[in-house]
Amino acid sequence: MEGVIQCSANFVPLTPIGFLDRAAIVYGDEVSMVYGTEKTTWGETHERCIKLASALVQLGISRGDIVAAFAPNVPALYELHFGVPMAGAVISALNTKLDSTMLALLLEQLEAKIIFAYHEFLEVVLGALNIISEREGKPPPLVLIAECDKKSFSIVEATPPGSLDYNDLLAMGQADFEIIRPKNECDPISVNYTSGSTGIPKGAIYSHRAAYLNSIATIFRINVREKLVFLWTVDMFRCNGWCFPWAVAALGGSNICLRMEIIVAGPLPPPQVVTKVIELGFNVSHGYGMTEALGPAIVTPCTPELQYSSTLDEQAKTKRLEGLHNLIMDGVDVKDPSTMKSIAHDGKTIGEVMFKGNTMMLGYFKKPKVTQEAFRGGWYRTGDLAIRHQDGFIEMKDRAKDMIICGGGEIVSSLEVEVVLLSHPKVFEAAVVGTNKPCAFVKLKEGCDNCVPEEIIEFCGERLPKYMVPHSVVFGDLPVNSTGKIQKFVLREKAKTMGMQNGSLK
Repeated sequence: MEGVIQCSANFVPLTPIGFLDRAAIVYGDEVSMVYGTEKTTWGETHERCIKLASALVQLGISRGDIVAAFAPNVPALYELHFGVPMAGAVISALNTKLDSTMLALLLEQLEAKIIFAYHEFLEVVLGALNIISEREGKPPPLVLIAECDKKSFSIVEATPPGSLDYNDLLAMGQADFEIIRPKNECDPISVNYTSGSTGIPKGAIYSHRAAYLNSIATIFRINVREKLVFLWTVDMFRCNGWCFPWAVAALGGSNICLRMEIIVAGPLPPPQVVTKVIELGFNVSHGYGMTEALGPAIVTPCTPELQYSSTLDEQAKTKRLEGLHNLIMDGVDVKDPSTMKSIAHDGKTIGEVMFKGNTMMLGYFKKPKVTQEAFRGGWYRTGDLAIRHQDGFIEMKDRAKDMIICGGGEIVSSLEVEVVLLSHPKVFEAAVVGTNKPCAFVKLKEGCDNCVPEEIIEFCGERLPKYMVPHSVVFGDLPVNSTGKIQKFVLREKAKTMGMQNGSLK
């Protein structure tokens, strides 16, 4: 159209770091961060992040470089979510449950230019740096994050030569530093690793654009405007804390950082768990998402109709549904993976959950072929199987790799069998695998060693169709990876070698 131009006056690349600039102006004197007895205002947080970006540039960090972080939910990790992209760099917050071997592998893959590490995890980080050195690689310099403004000289003395203290690094920075904004809103802002439940974790690359839009979607999803007080329970290393670091800044809210150990339920949480939480007076919204989708992509909202016009059991059943997609996600569908046609909304037909939209990852870090396969057909293929009800709600059935096809052609959802197993009063953990028949691997609660496989099988037989009942039960600890996810591929091999017999894990 004649007269239309695009220039810096009417087009600015989308990026969530602008939320902090605004927060410093609009909410400058209000509390941004509470950690123990320490309190920080938005004006102070803004200055600290600018000085952090300045210091990183002084250390030689340049546009596109990757900065790694290995820390829990402490103020420094929050500041890194702004300071690193303000230096034009890319942040990769890594799971603190990783061991030295896996951490070394990821640091080498990232080619991280520097790593920020919380003092409690120093032993793991030093182990990783030593592994890199033994492989004749160049380990990244270390910045140690001490507890608040304290320094532990015994800890500092144990760090490699050239290591820095986080607060000393901030002191190097200049408050008048001009932040480095993205040239293109599709430039990377972060790399977030998957849990690696089927093997080595994959690095999902997020763009400034996707992070900005997902932060906005998060604000609408939690239905809060200003004066938000956000208690950090989700890990910031998990999908950049579902983009909450940036969303809270947009709202000028207060971040409450605590060292917490929590248990998070995944898909299909047992109904009795949901019911108990509702009885305690909590409003439960069940979400479904993944690292590749920047966190929760679809959510079952807690509506007044559901809350006040249904029984607790009905609420629990509904809240186990995965729900509907957020405002920014362009499309969520359940499709036949072969034809790419949408399945019928009949609550019976099974298809694969697929996403498309501006809040998806750019791709997998250094894995172009895997990225192409994941985006084949113009949709992101989750690998999760589900049905869709008449009202449009999605109900997860299983991972495609975990579905069990019985000899008679019946399809068994391992998750549905696990829900029943977990309802047994003596069962602590459970996982179901199999080829032609379901096999249950069970960890018993303490003091329940008198339980026998036949008791578990009989219990399931009273609650499941015959073809879904485990034909064998194996007791023992379940194998998990460094992030705590059960490794079903290990259990499949054990089931094959044991010949589907009852027994115990050695």
